Amino acid sequence: MYRKSDAVSLAKNINDKGIERNTLTIPHPYKLKDAKQWLKGVLKDNSKKKPERIHFVIDIKNGVAGCVALSKIIYDHKASIGYWLARPYWGQGIMTSAVKVVTDFGFKKLGLKRIDARVFYYNKASKRVLEKSGYKFEGLLKKIGKKGNKYIDEYLFAKVK
Repeated sequence: MYRKSDAVSLAKNINDKGIERNTLTIPHPYKLKDAKQWLKGVLKDNSKKKPERIHFVIDIKNGVAGCVALSKIIYDHKASIGYWLARPYWGQGIMTSAVKVVTDFGFKKLGLKRIDARVFYYNKASKRVLEKSGYKFEGLLKKIGKKGNKYIDEYLFAKVK
């Protein structure tokens, strides 16, 4: 669970051009004010009885090292999963473990029947996380993502119960 005091470690660990390049909405540079504003929204979401998003913090050494989120889950049988991880922790299996835990939570605790994920076509590491977490490739979505003025193809993965 996120806390207001997470703003400093969040801003430090997410402020990475590699994270920005592989995500749709995380800016670079990512400043402390961005972290404070984002945390305010997350804490507000978490206080709702039926939140639209649930964010799970990846806490390493008492700091925000990453996040996995389930989105658009209000009154529905499906959700989307998204995630990021600070560069020092890449390639260690941390994100695969986190995605598996959050996916199980979605199916067992929320009663979801489908969880999907979209990753940029060039993000091989994220694609591998999904495959190792039991997600199946469903297709290539042409020009579905947009960063700045550039349209990006994305792979669609899903896991169903």
